[in-house]
This record gives sequence, structure tokens and C-alpha cells, in this order.
Amino acid sequence: MTTFLHTMLRVTDPAKSRAFYEALGMEFRRESDIVRDGNHEATLYFFAFPGEDVELELTYNTDGRSYELGTAYGHIAAGVDDLAETLAALEQEGIRPEREPYRVREGGSLLCFVQDPDGYRIELIDRSGA
Repeated sequence: MTTFLHTMLRVTDPAKSRAFYEALGMEFRRESDIVRDGNHEATLYFFAFPGEDVELELTYNTDGRSYELGTAYGHIAAGVDDLAETLAALEQEGIRPEREPYRVREGGSLLCFVQDPDGYRIELIDRSGA
């Protein structure tokens, strides 16, 4: 049996990223250093929504490599109980949606996108049925 374990994103400021993902309701699970041949290459930070096993791995490289947000990346999606309430809480943390919530099709879920400190897009989908 195969199971989905995690998705990894590279970040440039672990403290800002941690604050962002915790504001989304994720909990910090653990961190782990990557050391090869005595050289520290990266620190991994794992987050998940409470009660879920699937994790988000944020990787902070310390070995001098640089990277850019690729054009193939789309977004991560998270279901929220009340989109308006979630956006109000995020606003308190200085996190604003890219645009006002909308529906992709008539009768579809209300959704919007926010961006983390590195520009990764996070889709928030209202699960209340409103």
C-alpha cells in the first residue's frame, strides 16, 4: 500500500514561513537538520493540520544554493470551515487574499488565494457550503 506523506517547499525565511503556516491553522511538528560530510546543508521544518498525518515540509537551504519559484508550481489547497472568519483572522496577521473570494462556477465552493512569504500560492476553500 502506498500513502501520501508530504509536500516540500523551499523557503527563504523560516520564522516568517512558520508564522504564516501557523496563522493558517497548521501546527509545527518537528525540525531536522541535513548535514553531509560535516557540512550543514539545510533545515527541514514539518507542519500539518491538527489530526492529519499528511505534512508540509519547508526546507531552508544553508549551503549557499539559491532557487526561484518555478513556473510549473500551482498551489496548495486547504479546506476551511468559514472562509470569511479565516480571512479575518489572517488579516490580523497581515495576510491578505490576492482578490476577493469567488466561485469558479455557479454553485461551486467559495474560494480565494493567499501567498506565503516566498510567494507560494495557497488556495483556501470554504467547506461550510455557503
